[in-house]
Amino acid sequence: MNRQALPQLLEAAFGGNRRALARLISLVENDAPERSAILDAVIPKTGGAWRVGVTGPPGAGKSSLLEEIVMAYRERGKTVGLAAVDPTSPFTGGAFLRDRIRMARAGADPEVFIRSLGSRGSLGGLSAQTEAVLDLFDAAGKDMVFVETLGVGQAELDVAECGYTTVVVLVPESGDGIQAMKAGLMEIGDIFLVNKCDHDGAALLEMELRAALELGSNADSWKPPVIQTSAIEGRGIAEAVEAIEAHRTHLAQNGQLPHLRRRLLERRLRRGVETRVTHALWTDPERAAKLEETLDKLLSGGVGFEESLRALLPEGLDGEES
Repeated sequence: MNRQALPQLLEAAFGGNRRALARLISLVENDAPERSAILDAVIPKTGGAWRVGVTGPPGAGKSSLLEEIVMAYRERGKTVGLAAVDPTSPFTGGAFLRDRIRMARAGADPEVFIRSLGSRGSLGGLSAQTEAVLDLFDAAGKDMVFVETLGVGQAELDVAECGYTTVVVLVPESGDGIQAMKAGLMEIGDIFLVNKCDHDGAALLEMELRAALELGSNADSWKPPVIQTSAIEGRGIAEAVEAIEAHRTHLAQNGQLPHLRRRLLERRLRRGVETRVTHALWTDPERAAKLEETLDKLLSGGVGFEESLRALLPEGLDGEES
């Protein structure tokens, strides 16, 4: 892409052009040479959208429920950007489920932009480029920006670090209440939705969640609501939207939003630095040779583990005083 084309593409996307936005997302997701210039232009224009992360176990009905929430926001006249993180296709490297298969009704709305992103091996439930895509939605003028993770596990809590409100979707089956507590979801959730509430056990799961939240409650903090929902029947959708808006108001009124935005940006900077340092460290031929030499010594008992670590660390980071 030539130098003149990118500014034109950015201007078109900021003006609401869907094709331009889609092109920019592809460039960012594929880590194209223009990625840095895109982010430099986009980040100063962010801050207008409310970002919501949605997570929960596979089979919880997150996509169906999220579509109902998105359409409820459309009824309020809000524009929406949605990034759905899917398993990566082993053949194309792209998102396996593609963009609009799961949310045909929302995808048909011209004011809803849905993009499926391949997880590409990410263990955090989010692809490495997800936050940049959220920035693009924000800069393009979307009022609400949602990101849906592909599932939940011990390591899949990154969703709480890319949005202002985290929604956890659980179902009254497969011991979701216990799994949520084990996986750390009780700590990151701002709103808990008991989906498929027509199934047996919904009331019990709601009770378990409320009891667990009560144990960790703080009188001065937000008290996460627990709401029974059914995407099929449309139950609890309005309540879920009101809870998101209430959490938004809570953060604004308590002066927490500037701190939250700063913390999220700090995390991104830290992770970016760590990624680049790690890449530079292990692509250095001398460091690679040093690793092999150190492994030989460690396996033969010639050096200890801590000594091996210090030998591989860059100068100044080995813990030794100069």
